[in-house]
Amino acid sequence: MSSAHASATGAPVKAVYKHLDSLLQGIHDLQAAGHRDFTVLSPIPRHEIEEALYRGEPSPVRWFTLLGGIFGGTMVFSLASLTHANWPMIIPGGKPLVSIPPFLVITFEGTILWASLMTLVGLLLNCGLPFTNPPKQMEDPRFTNDCFGIVFTGTGADTSKIVHILEHSGAVEVTHG
Repeated sequence: MSSAHASATGAPVKAVYKHLDSLLQGIHDLQAAGHRDFTVLSPIPRHEIEEALYRGEPSPVRWFTLLGGIFGGTMVFSLASLTHANWPMIIPGGKPLVSIPPFLVITFEGTILWASLMTLVGLLLNCGLPFTNPPKQMEDPRFTNDCFGIVFTGTGADTSKIVHILEHSGAVEVTHG
């Protein structure tokens, strides 16, 4: 382990982990200390990391999907109904001018279209994409090869406490500054 303790606040901190268990311990220890503003980097997607970070909370993307579906279905049904009402045809037999069954197919298609588009928007917003100009601490090639990492950028907390937590959670390297 390499680190130099500093009492400065707000310095970026990077911890490198060789093993998933140590990373999960580091995440748990940081959350127990009240820290939430860190980024976890992994060479492969692991559901254990997601569970540790979000503690079983469902994704907010589902609300984008729901609202997009409601919006799309309502708007497409309204468009079809208002268009049919503005240019009425002579309908024999006393049938209603705006009838639900003929508009169900286009309403369904509009619901699916808008729900999928809003899911994409919600995914991009919640993932922070596009991610341009990442901090230098995140550009470590080990994070895309075989190591896991936790990166704090511009923390508001005491850096020496964060470094201490990361070192004692099993990080093989902790750097700051």
